[in-house]
Amino acid sequence: MGAYARERAVDHITSLAARGLDLRAFWDASAEAVSSVVPHYMAPCWFTLDPASLLVTSHYDHGQIPELPPEWLAQEYYEDDFHDMAGVARSERGLSTLHEASGGDPSESPRWQANMKYGGDQEVLVALRTPAGEAWGILGLYREPGQPRFDGDELAFLRTVSAQLAEGARRGLLIGEASDPDGPEAPGLVVLDEEWTVESLTPGAERWLSELPDGDWEGQGKLPPSVLAVAGRALRTAEGESAPGEVALARVLSTEGRWIVLHGASLVAAGSRRVAVIVEAAHPARITPLLMTAYGLTEREQDVTRLVLCGDSTAQIADRLSVSPHTVQQHLKSVFEKTGVRSRRELVGRVFFSHYEPRLRDNERRAVEEQPLRGGPMATNQGA
Repeated sequence: MGAYARERAVDHITSLAARGLDLRAFWDASAEAVSSVVPHYMAPCWFTLDPASLLVTSHYDHGQIPELPPEWLAQEYYEDDFHDMAGVARSERGLSTLHEASGGDPSESPRWQANMKYGGDQEVLVALRTPAGEAWGILGLYREPGQPRFDGDELAFLRTVSAQLAEGARRGLLIGEASDPDGPEAPGLVVLDEEWTVESLTPGAERWLSELPDGDWEGQGKLPPSVLAVAGRALRTAEGESAPGEVALARVLSTEGRWIVLHGASLVAAGSRRVAVIVEAAHPARITPLLMTAYGLTEREQDVTRLVLCGDSTAQIADRLSVSPHTVQQHLKSVFEKTGVRSRRELVGRVFFSHYEPRLRDNERRAVEEQPLRGGPMATNQGA
């Protein structure tokens, strides 16, 4: 594959990420661009992660395996292996092949053994991280036995497009949650035409607009200046369908004293120019209040648990929280008692299967029914 073809694929994925596509549409369109540069077996496997915990929230492989086998999830979260998704997501390189991770012989890997049941000998996992370092997903590609290893040019391409794929996934989840809200804190979506007229609002968007300063949407239909500013920046950089421009961002202090983030993305198609503005709370880590509600964890115990979920060691947790390793161990002892587990691995599995597997299964169903996919954990009863 030549440098020109790789450059075209990078440009295409960058363009897709800025179009404001829903997640399934973004994955479908991106798969073609990725496959044009990196040949692989079957379809790409796309996973979204909760960046606060690095646990899986959705899986999509274009309908080839509509539901992940329970044993695959148990292996991912209860067994040790040469590499796993959370480990790749937090690694400096942000990419790992199973053959490299296993020293060239993956035959002892439970992951490899499971992949081989589907005919996949080689596996590469790519962390989809934004420029700010937040991991919003993992891309998995596979090759059947007897095929060449993923080479340096192919891996370099995957690393190059990982940030754009992360941005597209992040906005796809926001659009999905805004279009089909899962609760009162779901993002809101406002679509404007090129005359600055509101074309559509998603359920709950009015509440976000009322919180933004200097607007009067409910009384006079006046949009807050921050919405217009973000929309204007997004439209100014749009040149057409092949070059939809930049995604504009703004962080605004609301009238209620909390930070709100606005994302503006142009929607350029068939000669018309529109812009979507997504409005959300600036603190999307929904796992934190969930841990308090489900298990009664203190604020510090929540912090420790979240870092354990992300794979941090005791020393790393102590450094991040500016406490001693002994204090971390004491917090962990309390967390284990409250959650009914005996180890870190059991804690990760408990949180995943109680609060993230329900979200994953709901998203698998929604993908089949062509409904928007959602991110984050699902609030369920303790022990569910």
